[in-house]
Amino acid sequence: MSDTYRVTGMTCGGCARAVTQAITEAAPKASVQVDLDRQAVTVDGADEALVKAAIDAAGFGFEGRI
Repeated sequence: MSDTYRVTGMTCGGCARAVTQAITEAAPKASVQVDLDRQAVTVDGADEALVKAAIDAAGFGFEGRI
């Protein structure tokens, strides 16, 4: 099941790669899709607490599920 979360501070492809890498390092089997226009990330295969911790550790703002 996938969930979409608001992530602040993503402005470019490098940010998208950093968020994707942080989440997949924490949950290697997770599927991650970043939407820069919506400032959102959709994750399948990782729970919210893990996603939040990964995004926070990468230096971006986790605003919760949307």
